[in-house]
Amino acid sequence: MFDSNRRLKVGGMAGAFLLVGVFVGVMFSLRMDWMPLANGGSMTASPAASLPVGNAAQSNFVPVVKAVMPAVVNISTTRVIHGKDAQQMSPLYNDPFFRQFFGEEFSHRFQVPRDQRENSLGSGVIVDPNGYIVTNNHVVDKADEIKVLLGDKREFIGKVVGTDPKTDIAVIKITATDLPVVPWGDSDKLEVGEYVLAMGNPFGLNQTVTMGIVSAVGRDNVGIAAYEDFIQTDAAINPGNSGGALVNTRGELMGINTAIFSRNGGYMGVGFAVPSNMTRRVMQSLIGKGKVVRGWLGVSIQDLTPELAKSFGVPAAKGVLIGEVVKDGPADKAGFRAGDVIVSLEGKPIDNPTSLRNHVADKPVGKDASFGIIRDKKSMTLAAKIAEQPADLDQASADKESGVSAGGTALAGVEVQALTPDIVQQLGLPQGSAGVVVSDVEAVSPAAAAGVRSGDIIVEINRVPMRAVSDYKRVLAGLGKNDNILLLINRRGGKLFIALKP
Repeated sequence: MFDSNRRLKVGGMAGAFLLVGVFVGVMFSLRMDWMPLANGGSMTASPAASLPVGNAAQSNFVPVVKAVMPAVVNISTTRVIHGKDAQQMSPLYNDPFFRQFFGEEFSHRFQVPRDQRENSLGSGVIVDPNGYIVTNNHVVDKADEIKVLLGDKREFIGKVVGTDPKTDIAVIKITATDLPVVPWGDSDKLEVGEYVLAMGNPFGLNQTVTMGIVSAVGRDNVGIAAYEDFIQTDAAINPGNSGGALVNTRGELMGINTAIFSRNGGYMGVGFAVPSNMTRRVMQSLIGKGKVVRGWLGVSIQDLTPELAKSFGVPAAKGVLIGEVVKDGPADKAGFRAGDVIVSLEGKPIDNPTSLRNHVADKPVGKDASFGIIRDKKSMTLAAKIAEQPADLDQASADKESGVSAGGTALAGVEVQALTPDIVQQLGLPQGSAGVVVSDVEAVSPAAAAGVRSGDIIVEINRVPMRAVSDYKRVLAGLGKNDNILLLINRRGGKLFIALKP
């Protein structure tokens, strides 16, 4: 007899096998969707990455590592800390108890200054067969002796060609020819999600490689250098990897490994590299001119907050607000005004002050640059002849930054700029309004926690009127890190007090 129960069982088993087959097929399909295709095919998820696949994923990068690694060098530096400086670091220096216990004469003999030697390790990348090597400024900063160890175990004495602390890039040279090099890549074409390799000399080990992807491009406001346009990656960048190469899957130099974000001193999945295009421009300027020449527009700029965008008639909070135009500077001669909003440079959108600053700095000195601006809710184009950045501008910027921080007071993280008549008019404030404009507030700061916003006008600090940025700096200089601060704020015509706790 026909067993209907058995038929159900058989049907059930067939259905189960069918489901398993479908599951395996789907999983295989999904895996093939993100794994590189065989025989050098491109990844379907990222056409920019070209990874030949062997029996294991690690074999994808073997040709790249073999090609690049000979041009990644070990840099060891020695710095002599002279007696007086070394003495200052001694815990017994000028210790009253030590002198009382051992006697003045004995303690004086004990504290005779002695020179000390400080050693450090880093990495570098050979970019020219005649011996030019790119690394980080902090790798060779204040070094008295630089030794360069090549992958073939040859050792050379390196000479500093030039350094640029603003980008943390340095160029050194060794006396050698026919050296292996890493070809330059175009970092502007690097996309989030691409595979990259970080090569260097972490922990004093000879040449190591880590793999990751590009997590972000154009990272700024990191606080590592003055000019920031970092490539962010999760490829491990460990101590000693600074100055090493960040390359793509074609073996092209995309960046110079510079720093990591860490709460414990170790790798936490966030690393930063100076992009190759910025590095190359700095290197060429250091070699050709002995210094880094940067373009200058001659304006004081700030973020365009949603409130300011609405006040200035800008459709979206994208662009950079000009707070002040330097008299007789390039912008002044081109017709720029305080209150103009710069939205593009040479047709490329400008979203924030860092982006504008970096792009202007990269422009050739003496050449015209075209800026798209919004003035009185109308779009227009202005052409300015880019000038060389004045040398004294660096000190002024440094003074401004150090003044804002003020040693960790409750106003740390707040940046201000002058309140110009044009800004007063655009914000609809009464003529004669005084104060300083808050141009930026760090997200994690006492001021942000208390409710201070970009675009606020600080009228008073601890009941002291603010008529200029100099008043702001003077008051900050007198504040202690444990002092409470009372602000009188003018926000869109309405005044309110805000109390800041250290």
